[in-house]
Amino acid sequence: MKSGAIAKHRSGGLHGSTPDTVRDALRRAISAGELAPGVQLRQDELAERFGTSRIPVREALRQLEAEGFVTFLPNRGAVVSDLSIDEVVELLEIRIALECHALRLAIPLMGEIDLDDARTILRSYDDEPDPEKWGAFNWRFHSALYAPCNSPRLLAMIEANYGHVSRFTRALVSRATGKDRPQREHYQLLEYCHDGDVEKAVRLLREHIVQTQKTLRSAQRHASRDETT
Repeated sequence: MKSGAIAKHRSGGLHGSTPDTVRDALRRAISAGELAPGVQLRQDELAERFGTSRIPVREALRQLEAEGFVTFLPNRGAVVSDLSIDEVVELLEIRIALECHALRLAIPLMGEIDLDDARTILRSYDDEPDPEKWGAFNWRFHSALYAPCNSPRLLAMIEANYGHVSRFTRALVSRATGKDRPQREHYQLLEYCHDGDVEKAVRLLREHIVQTQKTLRSAQRHASRDETT
């Protein structure tokens, strides 16, 4: 396990941590790329870091296995799951279905505070020069748009799926596309939301995610070509 990847959680007073607390912290670390695919997750080390016994850790790892973040391998135990390019593209299809539905539900319920919050996030995104941080701003913006739908289970599914996708697309897609085009689409999406134009907003959101699929495929092809030259 990467040294210090989740060390901050140990100092947060998690003695007696519940499985949900451990699961959420590990999910965040995996989604953020702090724990890379293939990294072994040792139960005794995690228990020490979280200040708890191995029982909550074991349960948390089983929950993460069910969500697809962790795989149990013979003679190795739990490791961070890896995904093929085809699996990531499939997750992006799931993202389209979940997020377009959430946006359709959310737009009629949006207030000015919701729109102002999303606009503030985009302006901070504009000012951020570090590509490694763009993914976090992207998630915050999309999450702000979907929050008014008032469907906790749907939002939890969206967040979990986004976590899977972002750990494989964050660096690859951000470097390939930059942020100019995504940001133009974000501002246009926000304008449609402000106008209450559900159909245009949902159509743009779908196209926005489809473009990520195309960019991912393209970036992967170029990466493979570079490895063979």
